[in-house]
Formats: sequence, C-alpha cells, structure tokens
Amino acid sequence: MNLTKDFSLEELCRSQAADRSGIDNTPDETQLANLTALCVNVLQPLRDALDGSIHVDSGFRNPMVNALVGGVSNSQHLEGKAADTVCSLSTIDYARFILNTGVEFDQMILEFYSAEKGPHSGWVHISYNEGNNRKQVYTAKKNSGGRTVYLSGVVE
Repeated sequence: MNLTKDFSLEELCRSQAADRSGIDNTPDETQLANLTALCVNVLQPLRDALDGSIHVDSGFRNPMVNALVGGVSNSQHLEGKAADTVCSLSTIDYARFILNTGVEFDQMILEFYSAEKGPHSGWVHISYNEGNNRKQVYTAKKNSGGRTVYLSGVVE
C-alpha cells in the first residue's frame, strides 16, 4: 500500500526487531492516518527535494517493538507521527537542509551524530503532528556518563 507516490506502508513499518521476534508491526487506522500525514507533509517533500535519497531507518513502532529497540514510552513513533531518517548528505548537513526547506514539522532531532565517527553517523528523527507542529529542533548526544542529553538547535 502506498502512502504517497514514493513511500509505502511497508517502508514505514519495516522493523528488523519485529521480524526477529515475530511481532506484527501493523498500525491501526489512527496510526495509519498519522503515517500518511507524515509522508505527505514531510517525508515526500524531503525525498522530492533530495532526488529520492532519503531513507527511513525506523518509522512506526507498536509498543512491543518500541520496547525492543529501547524507545521511550512517549515516543511519537508509537503514534505513527515520526520517522528516523538518513540520506546521501552528511547527517548534520541533512538536518540543516531540512531546516532550510520550510517543511512543517513537530520535532526534528539530530540524533547521535559525531564528526569523529564520520559524516554519516547518527540519524535525523523527524515528526509531524497535524495541526500542532511545535517546530522544535534538538541535538541528542551522550554525555560523559552515557546518558542522552538534548541540546537546543543543530549542534555539531
């Protein structure tokens, strides 16, 4: 089933963790509507602007899949409102590109990018919340104690 011209439901629900554990990761009607809104308003415009090079690493996650991958209990992935994405640009350049497109989003998080680990380390979490997009921009990094901290903006 296609959600937009270039995004399928399969791409947004694919999960190696679910496959390994035999878990059905099919969204319900509300989650499907949220995934469609995410694709129509954010992912498809980004894929169009980047000539198809955007790739979804993680989209929808049901509660069991979310727990398996260590997702937080209030993750927008659970609602079908978020996707973790990468593209052919370096991860930090991709995050900056998104900011310059004018695409409406709820949250954009540059997650675990490290120049020392290479230009394609980490990923960009992007979410869409129909009618309530906060345009929040963060960078997630591990501190010296191994805890995740969120810094405001895109931070190298």
